[in-house]
Amino acid sequence: MDWTHRLRLRQLQMLLSLAQTRNMSQSAQQLHTAQPALSKWLKELEDDLGMVLFERHARGLRPTPQGEALIAHARRIEAHLDSARDDMQALRDGGSGLVVVGTSGASASDVVPMAVLRLLEWLPRAQIRLAESTMNVLMQQLAHGELDVVVGRSAPELHDAHIQAEMLYMEPIHLVVRPQHPLLAQRAEGSPLEWADLMDWRWLVWPRGTPIRHALDSALAAAGHALPAGSVESNSVTINLTLLGHSDMIGLASHRAALRFSQMNALRVLPVRLAGFGSVSMYWRANTTDRTAVASMLRALREVAGPVS
Repeated sequence: MDWTHRLRLRQLQMLLSLAQTRNMSQSAQQLHTAQPALSKWLKELEDDLGMVLFERHARGLRPTPQGEALIAHARRIEAHLDSARDDMQALRDGGSGLVVVGTSGASASDVVPMAVLRLLEWLPRAQIRLAESTMNVLMQQLAHGELDVVVGRSAPELHDAHIQAEMLYMEPIHLVVRPQHPLLAQRAEGSPLEWADLMDWRWLVWPRGTPIRHALDSALAAAGHALPAGSVESNSVTINLTLLGHSDMIGLASHRAALRFSQMNALRVLPVRLAGFGSVSMYWRANTTDRTAVASMLRALREVAGPVS
């Protein structure tokens, strides 16, 4: 008999507990079962599979490569079941289902929140969960079924065979400062800003490897300058807004984010041109688009990602 026919949800919990604790007695206590029974179940599963899932050591258990592969499948199954439970609860409560969206800093300040508002116009009772993190973390959560949609920088190196991708837009990068920054006063007096004028200020930059940082590094190199000493590195929109709003740091923002923050009177764009563009994409698993809330979120993202002035 196919070994999967004998696998039950309780046994998936056993496997995930062993992966977490790496200890047979701790897992038995966590699962409210006897250690011999847990050990017997693991031995029977390994016999059915014909492979060892955990190496036994004096200090506990260590998953083998085969064990890691099965644990990854178990985590995806658990995430899918959690999503199904929450989606059904949302529908039972009279809503339009649940969608869980992950966003990186590239899209957290504009396209994702505007898409949420558009979705709520269409589906006022939809349940929406938002999470912000880095793209490598978000894409892993998407693959595991913990997220339904991810929006962030285009990252072909992070693609998974089961994940669909669509580029939403490309946009230029801007230098931004607080509205009361002395450089803006210099510009208002009629003095054009040059790169040399910016080198005496502390900079707030995005991490290396991000398109926005690459655009800055290229622009500095072309102008014959290096990033000023004492620069601060951050990938958090919230932290960056607070730092820029309470200091004379010079920061970077994508075109849409810069427009949004300018409209909110939080930041201003410095009239210094950076060559280069950043691109933002959305990612989703193909087997989730039959859910109303997920399909509607993808449509909302496409609509709000249209051209901006």
